[in-house]
Amino acid sequence: MRQQSRPAFAAPVAAAAADDAEVIARSRHEPEEFAALFTRHASALKRYVVRRLGIEPAEDIVAETFVVAFRRRASYDLAYGDARPWLYGIATNLIGRHRRDEINQYRALSRTGADPVMEPFTDRVDQRVAVGAARGRLATALAGLPDGHRDALLLVTWGELTYEDAARSLGVAVGTVRSRVNRARKKLRRALGDMDPTAVNEEFDRG
Repeated sequence: MRQQSRPAFAAPVAAAAADDAEVIARSRHEPEEFAALFTRHASALKRYVVRRLGIEPAEDIVAETFVVAFRRRASYDLAYGDARPWLYGIATNLIGRHRRDEINQYRALSRTGADPVMEPFTDRVDQRVAVGAARGRLATALAGLPDGHRDALLLVTWGELTYEDAARSLGVAVGTVRSRVNRARKKLRRALGDMDPTAVNEEFDRG
């Protein structure tokens, strides 16, 4: 994998103790301060995008996410100290331009079992069923989810956001996220013989 690319504004800076809101507030007058946000969150965001779209588009989407965030920093609600929901929401919108690529990746995985996508679920799957078959069924089920349900589910699982944070990312009510995640999980359980691979960690049920 090539080295993580940086948007033009993202010159290396020392990590600061300030929360994300403080960093964004400072960056409104000192744009170079925004680089701290990239340093904190780019790697995790890239892992999330890779799981959804594969390696090739991830670099560009992560870079574009931070460019969009930088341009919109004046409108960020400084009441929220954690900017991850905001960043993941931008990334999710950009992923939406690549829906066909995402579905094709899941379909390829369902045929091959090759896995940059299923990493968070592997241990639980290995204990219960043959790995290749389980990954294939899971990938097929993910491909068959409505876009909104898949976005909500993967923000909570792969993005490790709370339901409240996922709601902020998607611009919907918390109850809507809960409903979408529950429906998505039911479909995955049916595909995997009543096993819920998204319940690997109780943290995924936070909120």
